[in-house]
Amino acid sequence: MKPSGPIQDVQDPSISPPSNPPSDLSGLYSKLPLPPAPAEPAKEPAKPDPIPPPKPSKKPVPVAKAVPNKPLTATPIETPRPAVKQRMPWLRDIIGLGIFVVVIFVGAMLINSFVFRSFNVVGPSMQPTLEGGVDGEPSDRVVVNLVPITISHIRGEDWVPMRGDIIVFKNPRWSTGQEDEYIVKRVIGLPGERVTVDDCELMVYNHDNPDGFNPYPDFKNFADNDKEINTCIDGTGTDVTVPPDAIFVVGDHRINNYSMDSRNGGGRASLGTIPLNDIVGPVSLRIWPLNQLKIF
Repeated sequence: MKPSGPIQDVQDPSISPPSNPPSDLSGLYSKLPLPPAPAEPAKEPAKPDPIPPPKPSKKPVPVAKAVPNKPLTATPIETPRPAVKQRMPWLRDIIGLGIFVVVIFVGAMLINSFVFRSFNVVGPSMQPTLEGGVDGEPSDRVVVNLVPITISHIRGEDWVPMRGDIIVFKNPRWSTGQEDEYIVKRVIGLPGERVTVDDCELMVYNHDNPDGFNPYPDFKNFADNDKEINTCIDGTGTDVTVPPDAIFVVGDHRINNYSMDSRNGGGRASLGTIPLNDIVGPVSLRIWPLNQLKIF
């Protein structure tokens, strides 16, 4: 239905306009709440550094070989074997024991020939320094050092002991079946020297001492009571020039013919000078009796 004429603004008589309309609307707007601030846009998370690609390996990658399609077979580990009964197991034990005994025997022989060797002292010729089982005293057991002799032989030389050394040597007068194969004495004269005994005094003459000297006061390994026993050196009339390959020896029991050694005066029995080749080695230790253990 179309209106027939213009539309007029008809005011409701019940609504009356304000008597004093505000001239300024700013005060009204100031009392209104402010709109919220716009939200900040979300930041994107930092991206991690890119991982560099792995470097290609220079070593060639092994290529698996093709395995032929064969049926599985039992390996030696998988194949059980019946235990074989050993024949004569005691024979192996006997052979092992024999080898052990041979090794011990050979080792002992090598040690006794090239390293050290022990001897029992028999007789009174070295009293009181060494006891030989007389007058109720036990027999001393001494150890002889063979190393100096071994080294000299390797060098092709003869070992010459020092004056005053107590040595063991092979008896130059010994023959098969006799006792005293090895003898212990003290070295007094060296190769080329002259040794004399006169009026209970022994003298040594050499290039450095043309007038002679008595070597005994310089020896340090005598027994404490040596001077009480050996008040004299027997063998008056001894006058020996030692050969260049020998030494002159005397026992420490120097009185009343207790020792047969290199002295030959007064009609006494003598061993003569001792060849260097017959020397076994110097006495380095007394190991028995235990309460008289001593290093020489």
